[in-house]
Amino acid sequence: MINSLEFTTRIKKVMDHHELSASLFADKIGVQRSSISHILSGRNKPSLDFILKITTEFEDVDLQWLINGVGFFPKKATQKEVAPTPTLFETNVNDGKKIQRIVVFYKDGTFDEYLK
Repeated sequence: MINSLEFTTRIKKVMDHHELSASLFADKIGVQRSSISHILSGRNKPSLDFILKITTEFEDVDLQWLINGVGFFPKKATQKEVAPTPTLFETNVNDGKKIQRIVVFYKDGTFDEYLK
């Protein structure tokens, strides 16, 4: 079960981090402004739909952190795996083509040509 007081503290932290008022926050996640007011005051508890709207709109909000306070905010960005940069004259395995020459054109109308 969600601890309403801690949950509202975490929502306020998200709002402060993104510099949003309660009404702008409500508009951003697509709920009525009164819903935010009722949740922040402790009158209502958040629905699952409400929680998912927050985590969908704000990618830096971790679901576990928002619900249970476990984890970090803002969510640590996962490092995307980057393919190694091919060398300039490397053969493309897929089509067997090789670079024969490279020509660089400059704005002043000159150019340089590089041959393998």
